[in-house]
Amino acid sequence: MKGPLVTSPVNTSLEIPALSDAEELTCDVLVIGGGTAGTMAALTAAEHGADVLLLEKAHVRHSGALAMGMDGVNNAVIPGRAEPDDYVAEITRANDGIVDQSTVRQTAIRGFAMVQRLESYGVKFEKDEHGEYAVRQVHRSGSYVLPMPEGKDVKKVLYRQLRRRAMRERIQIENRVMPVRVLTSPEDGRAVGAVGLNTRTGAFVTVRAGAVILATGACGRLGLPASGYLYGTYENPTNAGDGYAMAYHAGAELTGIECFQINPLIKDYNGPACAYVANPFGGYQVNRHGERFVDSDYWSGQMMAEFAGEVASDRGPVYLKLSHLPEESISALESILHSTERPTRGTFHANRGHDYRTHDVEMHISEIGLCGGHSASGVRVDDHARTTVPRLYAAGDLACVPHNYMIGAFVFGDLAGADASRYRRYEGELPLAQLTEAHELIYRPLRNPDGPPQPQVEYKLRRFVNDYVAPPKSGARLSLALEAFERMRADIAAMGARTPHELMRCAEVTFIRDCAEMAARASLARTESRWGLYHDRLDHPQRDDASWFHHLDLHKSSTGAMEFTARPVAPYLVPVDDFTPVGGPFRHLGEIHTEQVATAGAREVAPVALRPEPTATGTTVHAGTEADTPATPRLLDLLSLTEEEPELSALTTYLTDPEPTVRRTAVTVLTETVPPGTGPALAAALADTDAGVRAAAAASLRELVETLHPEPALRDGLVSALSEADPVVRASALDVLRALRLGDVVLFADSLSDSDITVRIAAVRALVSVDGTGELARAAAVDPSREVRVTIAKALATAGPDSTVAHSALAELVDDPDALVRGAAYEALGTVGCPAALAARAEAALTDPAWQVRAGAATALSAADPDFAVPALAKAVADANADVRKAAVLALTRHRATEDARAALAAATTDSDADVRAYAARAL
Repeated sequence: MKGPLVTSPVNTSLEIPALSDAEELTCDVLVIGGGTAGTMAALTAAEHGADVLLLEKAHVRHSGALAMGMDGVNNAVIPGRAEPDDYVAEITRANDGIVDQSTVRQTAIRGFAMVQRLESYGVKFEKDEHGEYAVRQVHRSGSYVLPMPEGKDVKKVLYRQLRRRAMRERIQIENRVMPVRVLTSPEDGRAVGAVGLNTRTGAFVTVRAGAVILATGACGRLGLPASGYLYGTYENPTNAGDGYAMAYHAGAELTGIECFQINPLIKDYNGPACAYVANPFGGYQVNRHGERFVDSDYWSGQMMAEFAGEVASDRGPVYLKLSHLPEESISALESILHSTERPTRGTFHANRGHDYRTHDVEMHISEIGLCGGHSASGVRVDDHARTTVPRLYAAGDLACVPHNYMIGAFVFGDLAGADASRYRRYEGELPLAQLTEAHELIYRPLRNPDGPPQPQVEYKLRRFVNDYVAPPKSGARLSLALEAFERMRADIAAMGARTPHELMRCAEVTFIRDCAEMAARASLARTESRWGLYHDRLDHPQRDDASWFHHLDLHKSSTGAMEFTARPVAPYLVPVDDFTPVGGPFRHLGEIHTEQVATAGAREVAPVALRPEPTATGTTVHAGTEADTPATPRLLDLLSLTEEEPELSALTTYLTDPEPTVRRTAVTVLTETVPPGTGPALAAALADTDAGVRAAAAASLRELVETLHPEPALRDGLVSALSEADPVVRASALDVLRALRLGDVVLFADSLSDSDITVRIAAVRALVSVDGTGELARAAAVDPSREVRVTIAKALATAGPDSTVAHSALAELVDDPDALVRGAAYEALGTVGCPAALAARAEAALTDPAWQVRAGAATALSAADPDFAVPALAKAVADANADVRKAAVLALTRHRATEDARAALAAATTDSDADVRAYAARAL
């Protein structure tokens, strides 16, 4: 690879560079997009021996959908908790049967290894006290959700991998370079590189490559948010459909483009309501009457249809219900939701005077977008991420692997990197005609600097998307959309720009227009309704499996027209009830023409089909620095070490510097570079005199815990930290000792008498990891904190073989004066077993004034003798509280071998609460 491009300050007086003045780069594997899939593709290709060039139009350190982290994994298939075939069947049902199961299965069978790989990098996933992955069941079937309560640093961890010395020898990163077209060989059509611009200097950049991997994310800037803000989108607003347009113009097939992404989100705040995070804590979606209403299971278009229908009905608005949760749950939720993925969320609620303790979160429907990872619209790929263009790959939200989410993006990035690494750089001439076309696309706005500004043109374009393309759809509105998009070619061609940044934004508008046309034409072509709200045709309201159990593929024809093919769904690898591929031949549909909509009533001459006209020929912010921290020479010297991968000895003087700001920054640099000896050094920093340094060291130990070597020096430092005055330090030391299996019952039991609640809770978790049931039982009766007693009650559910001790402790806790403690204790009995004496108390507790106690008592009876439990649970199914009824139904499910239990479950199938109905029906 040639040396890096020189990035200078933004040029505000640009001249159009000559075609011959292009800055050329070469590589074996070109990765376009430095987000989730792109980072993994680059790492894998380099590990396989390829020279990799990673292009990112922003900065890889903080780009892509993972820029602010991730709060959980939606599709973790963890052995012992879920089966790959069950997951494949779940996704098949969620996508109404239109899937290539071979691609979905790659995520299912490779996802666990990817979780472990990410963990080896330092990405943290929630685990229980025994070190097992804490997978949650959020949907009514399948346990696939793996929380990441400390997932805000995912991108930082990945960037650290890219900057490892071994990777830097293979991976060249070029930030602030935006490709606009993939270059293909005129001889055989294979991908040979790309062409774009430097978004800081305005330079024309060409790349010759052996293979190209597109990893540019979703088309998030398609529909216009209800707020009217161009960049206030649900998806990352930098994702303007770049990859969709580049793949299309390179000749690749795209598929499922009519299957939109639509999500429930917070009203007036385009961020997710995060039910995936809130559900394990006890949150859920309700209408204004407090009723759960979603009957469908997996996150899908059908769920969105139910959601939209409820919002529009007299039962709306719709809320994420949190106000019923205890303080501990709400505090935990705030720590996750206000720091990961959408860090402005806490400010948003605070500015409205809303608090989860007093206000449930009003929800609404997002604008439409294109996204393979959350619905099914993307570039067609096989099970190795290959597109239909030789040596061109697609991965992540850009690729059509339905409901692939973060783990799927990593898996397909890995697959693409491995397969593409076979190819070496292209040695031929780059195609002049394609270079010329791209040059014109990029620099045309400079010839008309006073033309319409990009924000106005983009707003108009995306307003048409909302008016005519967003569901519910109709042939008439989709036809009007196509006429509008055709007219807008002239507006887009007339846009003006003066700076490289404006050139980038103008190019993005062309991508959005391409995606808008794809979405409208694909929606017009599929003459049925499918995927619930994602493709709801008012003029074709029924699903038509006889004609449309097919993928709808589109591609650019030799004449420049958008053509369509109906491709039969391949035979399933995993049979799924209600769906069977019908087979048969491909149906070539050709161009899709608009309907007659220009005049009211009939007209004598049919409209002429519209054809597309051929086109004419910074400063890096280092983690750990603060906006108000002065850039002293000492700090600048320290920060410069980050890129040099320093040994611990080079950082020692900074870790002991007299200035706390320097020591705190040294901890951050140590965390990013992780030289040998990092663990003991961070443990030593727990004893620092400055609270900020101690907090940084504690956070770093938690962040790196999966990658630290459990050496004696680290254990000694952590044990010493247990006697520090700072409770943050003591709690962190316990957590790390537990995670690394460096403690024992005696060590952990000493912290049960700590003066700080969070430390005692950490001690409880640590004791669970070493089966310290006796110590927990003794603490259950004497701890003054409700939060600790609740934690102990839940911990006793994992007592294992020492259930006698657990039963004795739980017998005391079910009489606790606090309702939440009693509820947790009864719930624990549902796991460790509920002997006759405690079952009688659980039956009596079904009349407790607190619904949490009644729900826990119902759960306890799930483990009691059915002859005693079923009559009591049959009465609980009529409880006034929906959560109690749900707990009763789930308990009856364990007793469904009895006729009386089945009768009670049958009665519950007509319950007003959607969860109660659904679980009862599944039990039968």
